Amino acid sequence: MNWRKYVGNKEFYKTALAVAIPLMFQQLITSSVNLIDNMMVGQLGDAALGGVAAVNRYYMIATFGTNGVLAAAAIFIAQYFGAKDMQKIKESFRFSILSAFVIMVPFGLAGLFVPEMIVKFFTDDVYILKESIDYIGVAAYTFFPMALSLSITNAFRACGETKKPLIIGILTALCNCAFNYIFIFGHFGFPMMGVKGAALATLIARVFEMVTLLVVLKCSDMPFKTRVKNVMKFPLDLAKRIMIKAAPLAVNEVLWSTGMATIFKFYSTRGPEVMSGYSISSTTSDLFFVLFGGMAVASNVLISQELGANHLEEARDNGYRLLGFSTALAIVFGAAMFGSSYIVPNLYNVTEAAKEVAVSMLHIQGLMFWNYMFTCMCYFILRAGGDTKNTLLMDSGFMWTCNIPLLGLATYFTNLPIIGLYLVGQATDFIKLVISFKMVRKEKWVHNLTAETSN
Repeated sequence: MNWRKYVGNKEFYKTALAVAIPLMFQQLITSSVNLIDNMMVGQLGDAALGGVAAVNRYYMIATFGTNGVLAAAAIFIAQYFGAKDMQKIKESFRFSILSAFVIMVPFGLAGLFVPEMIVKFFTDDVYILKESIDYIGVAAYTFFPMALSLSITNAFRACGETKKPLIIGILTALCNCAFNYIFIFGHFGFPMMGVKGAALATLIARVFEMVTLLVVLKCSDMPFKTRVKNVMKFPLDLAKRIMIKAAPLAVNEVLWSTGMATIFKFYSTRGPEVMSGYSISSTTSDLFFVLFGGMAVASNVLISQELGANHLEEARDNGYRLLGFSTALAIVFGAAMFGSSYIVPNLYNVTEAAKEVAVSMLHIQGLMFWNYMFTCMCYFILRAGGDTKNTLLMDSGFMWTCNIPLLGLATYFTNLPIIGLYLVGQATDFIKLVISFKMVRKEKWVHNLTAETSN
C-alpha cells in the first residue's frame, strides 16, 4: 500500500483546517453548553436525566432523517458552487427547505399528540416516563424552527461559509444555557420548572437561532439567497435528481438513528442507572465528536467542490489525504476523551453506579475513536461524490444486519452486564472498517454530478 497518498502538503492541511475548525469550534461550544445543560438536569436526579435522554433519542431520529436529505442537497449545492451555477444553487436550496419541513413537521406533531406512545418505546420505568412526557410536551415545538435553521445552516456550509453559522451556533448555545439556568431551577423570579424548564429553554434558543439566521441571510450576499415567494420554485427534474441521492441518505440516517434508539433500549434493560450513565458518556463524548463535523464540511469543500469543477484527480487525492489526516487527529482526540472520563462523570449528582457506567463507556470510546473516525471519513468521501447507495449499505445497512441482531441476542439471551453488552456492540466496528475502506478504494465516488444536470 502506498501510504504517501494519505499525506497532504502544507497547503492542503491549511485549507482543510480553515474550513473544518470554525465548525468544530461551533460544535465544541454547543457540546460544552449541552454538557452544562445535562449537568443541570442531572442535579434533578437519575429519573430526570434518563427521561431527557429518552426523548433525545426520538429527537435524534427526526434530526438525522432531515440531515440525510439536506446532506444530499449539500452535495448538489457544493458541486454547483464549484461549477459557478448560481441558479441551480438557489433551486437546490429551495428544495432543501421543503424537504426539511416534510420530515420535521410530522415528528413535531407526533410529539405533541402521542407523547406517551413515543417514550414508552424507550422505557417502562414510571418515574422516567413521567419526566419524559413532561419534557417532550414542550420540546416537540422545537422541530418547526429547526427545519428552517438546518436548511440555512446546511447551505452556508456547502458554500464553504462556516463563520456565520459558527457565531450563530455559539449564541444559540449560550442562550439555551442561560434559560436552562433560569427555568430549571427557578432563578430571577421564575418558578422552578425542572425538565419542562429545560425544554422551554431549548425552544426559545431554537426560535432565536432561526430568526438570527434569517436576518443574517437577508443581510448577506450568499449565492443560495432567495425570495420567500420563490421558495416553491425549483425544476422537478432537479428535485428528482436530488431525491435519488437523498433517498439512500435519508433512509440511512433514519435507520441509523432508530438503530441507536434500539441500542439505547437494549442498554436500558440493565437498569435505570445505565440510562443516566449512557447519557453522561454520550454528552461528554460529543465534545470530541466535533472532529466528525469538521471533516464532513472539509469533504464538501475539498471533494464535492473539486468534483463539481471537474477536477477529478484533485478530488480523488483529497479524499485519501482527508482519510489519513482525520485518522491521525482522531488518535489525539481519543486520548483526550479517555482522560475526560476521570473528571466529567464526577461532576454529576447521580448514583455511583451511573458514574461507573459512564467512565467505562468513555474508556471504550476513547480507545475506539480512531476506528470511528476512519469509518465515518469513508462515509463522508462516498457521500461527497454522490455514492449514496454504498453509504446506506456500509452505515445503517451494516448496523441492522450485524450490529443490532448480535447485540439483541446478547441482551435477551445472556446475562452479560452493561459493559459486556457495550463491548459486544463496539466490536463489530472493526468489521465495518474493512467494508467501508473497500468501498472507498473502488472509487465510484469520483463523479461529477453537475455534468448530469447541466442540460
